[in-house]
Amino acid sequence: MVTIINYRKSQNSDGEEFFSLILQGGLETVKSQVTGNLYLTARKASIPTTFDEATCKSLVQTKMPGSIEKVSVDPYEYTIEDSGEVITLEHSWKYNPDEQSMEEAVFEPHKQVGVEA
Repeated sequence: MVTIINYRKSQNSDGEEFFSLILQGGLETVKSQVTGNLYLTARKASIPTTFDEATCKSLVQTKMPGSIEKVSVDPYEYTIEDSGEVITLEHSWKYNPDEQSMEEAVFEPHKQVGVEA
């Protein structure tokens, strides 16, 4: 399940304005590779819409089926807002409307690497 947490106005290459919804997945615990400490985070992704601003605003806090998944992309530079540090990333986050069952979440990763469950 994902939640619409916000929206943003953008322009396409022709200069036309459109709105995207900002989606957030569930709470996750992650271990820092630098310190080894645990911290909480949530995956975020955006999805373009044909909605006007009023409709986007009214959809904030709406829950939708699906998940936010990590996908490989061509390397790109990203600036960390808090520190100003520029890093290179090779992944992005994408909304997947297909809700995964608990069984799929547990056993599918093993099938992908050739391990039978």
